[in-house]
Amino acid sequence: MLTTRFVHGAPTWIDLGTPEIDGAVSFYSGLFGWRFQSAGPDAGGYGFFQLDGRIVAGGVQTAPEQGPPAWTVYFRSDDAQATAKTAEQAHGGVLLQPTDVLDQGRVALLSDQAGVPFGIWQPASRTGVDVAGEPGALCWVELYTADIAAAAAFYHKVLGLETSGAPFPGGTYTCVNPAGGDEESMFGGMVPLAEDPAEAQVGAYWLPYFEVEDPDAVVEKAQQTGGRVRMPATTLEGVGRMAKLADPYGARFAVIRSEPQQG
Repeated sequence: MLTTRFVHGAPTWIDLGTPEIDGAVSFYSGLFGWRFQSAGPDAGGYGFFQLDGRIVAGGVQTAPEQGPPAWTVYFRSDDAQATAKTAEQAHGGVLLQPTDVLDQGRVALLSDQAGVPFGIWQPASRTGVDVAGEPGALCWVELYTADIAAAAAFYHKVLGLETSGAPFPGGTYTCVNPAGGDEESMFGGMVPLAEDPAEAQVGAYWLPYFEVEDPDAVVEKAQQTGGRVRMPATTLEGVGRMAKLADPYGARFAVIRSEPQQG
């Protein structure tokens, strides 16, 4: 599962682009107990979602021309410039060239071979989020894509990510981990769009999962506060109880109560 022991290629940050930051803050505060704090007058309206004073994500109000409401997953890069160049060579795109963020680090927005946006973060004073894998925080990321083999090849070339197959109810799940990692370093997976008609309708994208103690209660709260249930709470043996949701503005995410890992 995802931890804050960030290495090259591991998810290190996540942020929300939304047309109404105040409404989004209200929604996610109700679900996860988050609070929002501005990053300051020089941050362009960017701020931090916090859980008990620890940063779990970023957020910013965006204009329509900046794209639809969405969560963006950022992966650690030891050299943002080189990673961006490699992404272009691998038939991806550079949406935002590597840029310094005050003294925090360097950020870039890229797209993979299928056009899926993602970010990279080269840390300086900030390595990433303060907490991961705990209730209310990011714990897993999942790429929905039409071509698993092409996606695996792209992310291996660009970020060194490695994939492996794991038995899963109904078939095999493609797990993802940083280069040289083991089973404990797995932080996500890749899922064929064809296996999920609902996902196929919205196209390829990265889906973040947040750990929660009671997925059913989160689903109910989301419905009461303007969210949409994309997949009701469902138990998967050996994985946990999970649900897929969208916030009131359409940003997609999932929640899960993970089953304890067997030692």
